[in-house]
Amino acid sequence: MTGQGQESPGSPQQVYENRRATLRIELAALDQRDRNFATARGVLFLGGVFITWRTLFDGLSGFWLLPPVAVFVVLAAMHNRVARRLARSRRAIAFYDRALDRIADRWHGVGASGQRYLNHEHAYASDLDIFGERSLFQLLCGSRTRIGEDLLAAWLSQSAEAKTVLERQESVRELRDQMPFREELALLDAEVHDELDQNKLREWVLEPASPFSAKSRITAITLGVCAAASLIYHLCGGLISVFLTVLVVEIVFYSRFIGDIRHIAQSADDAGSGLAILGQVLQLIERQQFQSAGLVRARASLDVEGHVPSWQIHRLRNQIQNLNACLQNQFFAPLGFLFGMPIELAHRVEMWREIVGPHINDWLQAVAEIETLTSLSGYAFEHPDDVFPELTPEEDGLCFDAVEIGHPLIPAAKCIRNNVKLGRDMPLIMISGSNMSGKSTLLRTIGISAVLAWAGAPVRATQLRLSRVQVGTEMRIHDSLQSGVSLFYTAISRLKTVVELAGKTPTLLFLLDEILQGTNSHDRRVGAEGIIRQLIERGAFGLVTTHDLALTKIVEAFGSRATNIHFEDHLINGKMYFDHRIRQGVVRKSNALELMRMIGLDVPDDGRPFDSE
Repeated sequence: MTGQGQESPGSPQQVYENRRATLRIELAALDQRDRNFATARGVLFLGGVFITWRTLFDGLSGFWLLPPVAVFVVLAAMHNRVARRLARSRRAIAFYDRALDRIADRWHGVGASGQRYLNHEHAYASDLDIFGERSLFQLLCGSRTRIGEDLLAAWLSQSAEAKTVLERQESVRELRDQMPFREELALLDAEVHDELDQNKLREWVLEPASPFSAKSRITAITLGVCAAASLIYHLCGGLISVFLTVLVVEIVFYSRFIGDIRHIAQSADDAGSGLAILGQVLQLIERQQFQSAGLVRARASLDVEGHVPSWQIHRLRNQIQNLNACLQNQFFAPLGFLFGMPIELAHRVEMWREIVGPHINDWLQAVAEIETLTSLSGYAFEHPDDVFPELTPEEDGLCFDAVEIGHPLIPAAKCIRNNVKLGRDMPLIMISGSNMSGKSTLLRTIGISAVLAWAGAPVRATQLRLSRVQVGTEMRIHDSLQSGVSLFYTAISRLKTVVELAGKTPTLLFLLDEILQGTNSHDRRVGAEGIIRQLIERGAFGLVTTHDLALTKIVEAFGSRATNIHFEDHLINGKMYFDHRIRQGVVRKSNALELMRMIGLDVPDDGRPFDSE
């Protein structure tokens, strides 16, 4: 199979359902074959028991046992192959079940969450649900290795150069319809869990290798031969003292090296974490032929003289297992010591590190890149209406121009889309509106779309043009009783972090939710205007939400370079309804009192219009 495939007909849901239906037919056939083999093996076993009984008690020749035993061995081998195919078919059906769940927006809580990458000090990750349960990472990630997960997290944490992103888009387009490749990657049967980390291999090969000298190895081999010869001599009637003498010499000899051998074994064992799945992923990638520049370059890094990377990785895994067995296995360790094997096995591990080690970083990077691009391509395939953003040149200045943009983590049937336009001539949008009307969701929609765009993925929009940006947010702010930090102090500390991003490259896209909440209206108005002015003067642009209508007056200070928009709600028969649609201007009513009354609080109506001063 190659990296090129035919255009998949029909919708993603139809493609997945067709493939699952085919797999279910295959599963039924394999299940029947599995039962047939099990029955045949059972019959042969009973036949063997009968022949054995006849042999023991009726004088039947033992020769008659050979045919059923031979047939049983052949059937067992064939049955094992069917069992493996059966297990793979079940995994494949589960894979498409999960894929269909994602399309139906039932993906929450399934797959790697990326919780380990969540850093509350990051400029936007916590506020935009990039990592953790129900996060963007969980929706996207299809990697089978830790290094693939690490690279996806890195791409979602920092925007790349425009040239790099365009190359990623080209690669994602190529991989988008390569469903067989994504299926094979998902169905690799090596164990995968959080403790298996291929980064340890990268760290291990950076350390200087310590192979043993030829003199030490020759001595170990010679002692091993002498030990074997003296043991045979004793078993043939010779003196045991010869064997014991060789054994004592071996003990003295190995006492000089046992510390080094154990250190080599321990460090190699730590580095060997995740080698099984790494080797399988490499083997799969080695069979591919790609066309886009990024994929071709990544694949080319696996073309080395001699054995292919997957073979080298499997060889290292076997060498580490053999060395561990020689030191720890109750049966093999005494024989390994007796025949002088520990030094030779440790030497081979170190020679692998010395010869193959310099290639490891390139191999791991290739695997990580192709896995990450495959994750993005799976998302692109399952969201065919999403578009690849147009990246505007730096000389064109600030730009975020979205048509019908929506939040990718909201179920498609419930997602309300809006148009948003920011740029050099309009660097500030102030958003007012009622509780739960959609202000925060709009900020997150813009932020997460920018993150997706500059990672190389498509976005949920009809059209998106944007310049390269660094997203900075101040949204989810909480006080801390344990550390004695107030809500307001936490808010201004976060704002300081955002302000410090302004004036740097790339340009800051700020998203500030309920700016300076936790202080009085006067200080909030003065402070908010000062912060926003500082951000814009440093070349940043963005959106700010507020419940405090006094802050909407800040727009006037910027003239035509700022605007007010708002969201509305409607109270109908005692229920609050929101359409989550952007409207121009400042909101004219609030739902706070209505919400208080709806939950049973006795709040009087002061009779004043909401927009009076």
